[in-house]
Amino acid sequence: MSAVCQVTGRKPGYGKQVSHSHRRTSRRWEPNLQTRRYYVPSLGRTVRLKVSAKGMKTIDKRAIDAVVAELAAKGVKL
Repeated sequence: MSAVCQVTGRKPGYGKQVSHSHRRTSRRWEPNLQTRRYYVPSLGRTVRLKVSAKGMKTIDKRAIDAVVAELAAKGVKL
């Protein structure tokens, strides 16, 4: 699976790591992804989501039912 948040769509950022001698090598900044299980009352079951820390805050703010409905409208398999 790729490192993408299912709620916010956050992806890794790419750039260069610069050493003390100013050598540049490629690196990537991974989003803070967590695999979480949420109980969805409208579905009557739990769903497993791969969400970032910001995605968890979004779920807390908007409620899991609204987020899952939006994901289902996008066609994400839950």
